[in-house]
Amino acid sequence: MEYSIIAKNLSKSFGSLKAVKAVSFSVKSGEIFAYLGPNGAGKTTTINMLITLAKPTSGTAIVNGFDVLENPNEVRRSIGVVFQEQTLDDDLTATENLLLHAKLYGLRGQESRDLAKSLLELTGLWERRNSRVRTFSGGMRRRLEIARGLLTSPRILFLDEPTIGLDPQSRALIWEKIKEIGKEKDITIFLTSHQMDEVEEFAHRVAIMDLGEIKAIGTP
Repeated sequence: MEYSIIAKNLSKSFGSLKAVKAVSFSVKSGEIFAYLGPNGAGKTTTINMLITLAKPTSGTAIVNGFDVLENPNEVRRSIGVVFQEQTLDDDLTATENLLLHAKLYGLRGQESRDLAKSLLELTGLWERRNSRVRTFSGGMRRRLEIARGLLTSPRILFLDEPTIGLDPQSRALIWEKIKEIGKEKDITIFLTSHQMDEVEEFAHRVAIMDLGEIKAIGTP
């Protein structure tokens, strides 16, 4: 599949507010695609339409070959998502968070334990596997959320502001892991950000969004 995502005139309104205004773009399979813009530009709303959490007011989107309106379940089965807000359970360990998520997706037994181990190693958290999440730094929590997003072996990983609120050292480590994961897992990565420097350095292509519209799109 040449393109993992194809959006055509995708729009979303909330009453009189037009949050996303007829955006069109495509994301090639295997690339790191960045959606860059200030807060309130419509980045998260676009992601929510692509992952079927929000129904487009108009327009269409094809994700992994599935229409977000006609085949939402197929879309969800083929993607992983890391949201802006933390959704980990602070009272569980890193391993327990992953195993709980795996169980919700029907993965159990040795298969889920082996997968959890490989993802904790990939994200550099294996040594903290038995530590409760409440003891984790912001960067460690973000890496664990990325590991959780990869549990279902997605073809696309959506990352909504993956480095928000992190210090420069943690941001650098997160990006190192994002690049490593994209290459090792051979998956497409779609992320939102308002950090121009990190997008310029790490993304293959960038769409610049403001006031619900794509103003420019291309390589950094």
